[in-house]
Amino acid sequence: MVQVSVVIITYNEERNISRCIESVKSWAAEILVVDSGSTDQTCEIASQMGARIMYHPFEGHIEQKNYAAAQATYDWVLSLDADEAVDEVLSNTIQHIMEQPTADGYTMNRLNNYCGTYIRHGAWYPDKKLRLWNRHKGRWTGINPHDKFEMHPGCVIQHIPGHILHYSYQTVAEHKKKALYFANLAAKAYLKAGKRSSVWKLIIHPIGRFIRDYFIKAGFLDGRKGWIIATITAYEVFQKYLLLLKLQKQHTSEF
Repeated sequence: MVQVSVVIITYNEERNISRCIESVKSWAAEILVVDSGSTDQTCEIASQMGARIMYHPFEGHIEQKNYAAAQATYDWVLSLDADEAVDEVLSNTIQHIMEQPTADGYTMNRLNNYCGTYIRHGAWYPDKKLRLWNRHKGRWTGINPHDKFEMHPGCVIQHIPGHILHYSYQTVAEHKKKALYFANLAAKAYLKAGKRSSVWKLIIHPIGRFIRDYFIKAGFLDGRKGWIIATITAYEVFQKYLLLLKLQKQHTSEF
């Protein structure tokens, strides 16, 4: 069987880390936790469960995940966030395909748990993710905080059954707070990448996102929580372009 390193980046994840590690520890050849300075019991819990702990200052989600993958002992990596876990079907599938891999990377669906309910429609499902791969054949890219793993040209990617279970938010207030955090990160990354905002984008992009997620992708089928998710997502988009507009003006006034 091909050995697999499970790589997890963390910061104050004592609420989630044991569930994440427990879901893979029976077959993972290595569990590597790269922490960016947790002040809670994250590292102690992970260490007690057999994980190897490393510290690295946080420079961005993409940078942190590329650093973490590079520290893995084995060529094959399963990348998980601390608030994720592998379900039984995916766990069995990974063990089976690692007996003799026939691709360079594997995608799987992520099932998001929102305030105690699994969300099966809208933009949050099937939420396909490329998380299992030969680390020499790709790298994390994207615009922070929205990272994605890209394989090198010519690599073979296959989709496998099972789910990554994502325990996203326990409360709506937590979701709103994180939305503002993501909007802030994205606005700064957009400015650095040369992207621009405008009053027109402040109006069109949030409305377009809500229509896509709630109506076109059938988020309404998830009931009240589908409405809340689509609304907060649209709000995050609005805040992103609003902050970007402010940053543009500050940047222009400096010159």
